[in-house]
Amino acid sequence: MKKWAIVLVILLLSAVLFVWANNKWITVTEYSISSPEIPDAFDGARIAQISDLHSATFGVGQSAILEKTADAEPDIIFVTGDIVDSARYDLETALTLMEGLLEIAPVYFATGNQEISKDRVEIHVSALENLNIIVLENEMMEWNRAGQTIYIAGIHDPLIDASMHDPLVGVDFHDPQIAYAERAGQYVQESLKVIPFTDTFTLLLAHRPEYIDEYAETEADVVFSGHAHGGQIRIPGIGGVFAPGQGFFPELTEGTVKLADTELVISRGLGNSSFPLRIFNRPEIVTVTLNRE
Repeated sequence: MKKWAIVLVILLLSAVLFVWANNKWITVTEYSISSPEIPDAFDGARIAQISDLHSATFGVGQSAILEKTADAEPDIIFVTGDIVDSARYDLETALTLMEGLLEIAPVYFATGNQEISKDRVEIHVSALENLNIIVLENEMMEWNRAGQTIYIAGIHDPLIDASMHDPLVGVDFHDPQIAYAERAGQYVQESLKVIPFTDTFTLLLAHRPEYIDEYAETEADVVFSGHAHGGQIRIPGIGGVFAPGQGFFPELTEGTVKLADTELVISRGLGNSSFPLRIFNRPEIVTVTLNRE
């Protein structure tokens, strides 16, 4: 074989390996959040966040996700929406993951836009509740440890209002109209009003990070979001290229962001939606450790 052919084969194999690693090699990102408002009983409590599966598979029975999640030893698991994908709908793949997560720790879920699109939200909520997943539908529940409490709240993705009441039924959120974006922001505010926030330390599950201003106006201390897919394609040293709801070169695609007294945790997620590949953007599981200062 000629040298140029050997080089070509090496380049092709390298490209295949690069694409595989960027789309199937899961990374676990760890954050710590410290606050004097965290009760003593929750000092050191660990949360795992799963987001934006989009009907993707990671090993037989989602073994790659489940193994890494179990290794993180979470006390609780948050799933922040889009476990299915409306374009390549596969509910069973998503439920396989959710069943496996339940064997690790209690699971709390808030809807993303993909669960709601095409009016399937009732199917998804019912299927998850049948597994004993706690689905937070604009409500708040207690998390109790050793006689102390923090709250876990969750809101529906604002697309639910469009699918049920609004003439913008079927709008593609990846190309949102200004009117829809304004209505969605208003709906987030309305949804948050029905959650009885108190002075108790509160965690909020809300799929879309771009509404950080609305979240910061509440008493939520930490918000868990996804939706941005890390910007899908990331340019080293610059960041994500495009995110739904934020457009090109978005600001809120990964990591943690503090606004006023609210800290936003953004997962890059696991799967892909309208664009089929991740580049310089490995699938991500997030873990957060709570520390009382």
